[in-house]
Amino acid sequence: MELYITGAGVSSDSGIPTFRGSDGFWTIGSKNYTPQEMATRTMYKNNPGQFLLWYYKRFVKYRNAKPNKVHEYLVDKYLITQNIDGLDFKAGNKNYIAIHGNLHKTTLYHDQNDIVEIQDAPWDLIEKECPDINDNTKLKSILLDIFKVSKRTYMPEKMKSLKPFVLLFDEFYTDNYKINKAYEWMNSATKFIFLGTSFSVNITAMALEKAINNNAKVEIVDPKPINLNIENVIYHKMTALEFIKSKKINS
Repeated sequence: MELYITGAGVSSDSGIPTFRGSDGFWTIGSKNYTPQEMATRTMYKNNPGQFLLWYYKRFVKYRNAKPNKVHEYLVDKYLITQNIDGLDFKAGNKNYIAIHGNLHKTTLYHDQNDIVEIQDAPWDLIEKECPDINDNTKLKSILLDIFKVSKRTYMPEKMKSLKPFVLLFDEFYTDNYKINKAYEWMNSATKFIFLGTSFSVNITAMALEKAINNNAKVEIVDPKPINLNIENVIYHKMTALEFIKSKKINS
């Protein structure tokens, strides 16, 4: 089984910024907090208005992005993606795991070990209620109302309030994110291809460890790859798009 582990570099040609570029998701925070502080369960619990406003402005504006040629190439491949943009689903892939969630979805606010239903996010309703994304006061009020944040405590309530379906920095992988299925795929894979991702993310480190322990083949696609000092790793110093073009030429 050939398994792709994909990251933000796969979606850059769809107009979605990479995570640590100049306009990256984890480069720009809010006026008072870094992205690593904003994108946490703790922030949502203690300051839900600030959290939802930041999340909506940073992520939701990309919900209408379209798949690119890389997603189309991967449509019949097994892959675990760190991306929350939902573009693999839009491309028609039926064999992918969105290990960090999906910006098009929400869940009820829950204890992390609980398995909960995943439902469509109310972004269209929010946009209809507040078409001016720069009206922070109105937008924050609508977000708090639609996400059913308590007006009494100004905090999300478990199994009542909504929460974006995205794995936050202070959360851990659960079966809401199909972590056990991801383990099964990693244990079955004879070849891992890391495409458009760094190794600073937990899932990539986990996949690399599985590959080494199982003596699986490893290929890394990155214009500026970090040398991992591991034997039998093939490095492709190119973008994800350049890689799939080379695969088509050689097939």
